Amino acid sequence: MKEFAKPIVIVSKCLGFANCRYNGLTISDEFVDQLRSFVEFRPVCPELEIGLGVPRDPVRIVSVAGELKLMQPATNKDLTEPMLGFVHSFLTSLQEVDGFILKYRSPSCGLKDIKVYPGTGKVASRGKAKGFFGGAVAEKFPYLAVEDEGRLRNFRIREHFLTRLFTLANFRKVKVAHAMKELVRFHSENKLLLMAYNQTQLRILGRIVANPEKKPVGELVRDYEEQLSKALLRTPKYTSNINILLHALGYFSKSLSHSEKAFFLETIEKYRTGTIPLSVNINLLKAWIIRFDKQYLRQQTFFEPYPEALMAITDSGKGRDL
Repeated sequence: MKEFAKPIVIVSKCLGFANCRYNGLTISDEFVDQLRSFVEFRPVCPELEIGLGVPRDPVRIVSVAGELKLMQPATNKDLTEPMLGFVHSFLTSLQEVDGFILKYRSPSCGLKDIKVYPGTGKVASRGKAKGFFGGAVAEKFPYLAVEDEGRLRNFRIREHFLTRLFTLANFRKVKVAHAMKELVRFHSENKLLLMAYNQTQLRILGRIVANPEKKPVGELVRDYEEQLSKALLRTPKYTSNINILLHALGYFSKSLSHSEKAFFLETIEKYRTGTIPLSVNINLLKAWIIRFDKQYLRQQTFFEPYPEALMAITDSGKGRDL
């Protein structure tokens, strides 16, 4: 069984860690629960951190003379400065973090689409904004695995999140080892994954590892981490995944029967049309990798970028193209 580093994930405390919502409740999230055995969660509730109790009167984002404020309508308290102070101190104190899972549509934790009101009275919202904490996270950590639990109900978004999360966590091994051989190993094992994500960035990363300028390993690791984060920024196109599948098939071209090849090509077409998930094609290749003992492919993270136990295919049905 492949060993994975445990990602460090900052998570909204209300997502099953404490009864800290404004109404004194918690939210049970299936995906967060599933992750508990595989990641190191560090729960936080910004609203509790600035002194609001449980239960508490709700807060909202209010536009005041064109400036966004965090207000508590029932008390007319302006919580903007305390929240900004907490956000700054918390985010600047983080030493190691691989990702965030935040409460969606929360005025504090939400990443986007938070309702903005023209006042604290009974008025309709007039626009959308980022949450005070969530927006700051997205700005400070644009290349980490950052999502809200609402979007993570979508299969493709969840798959992309997990791939980024565990790849970045595994790179921490390279940072700790501070050795050229570990950087070379990491790059070699992730070649197909990076090829699927971003071939331009793959070439840049390859040049960093080749090190023609003879830079010290510490500088190389920093350069590689920066470019790796950029490489993983966007979900691979399905055509890129198909190219990798066909590339891998080439390793078995002399070993498979005509019928086996034809069957695999049929599954690729089904993946292309959205009939089956990518995991079906990958599992076929993994069987052949074991059968024909292809060591290079066996080590490739493309075939298992995160723990297999997390490879559920449930989907909210919303935002599949996000």
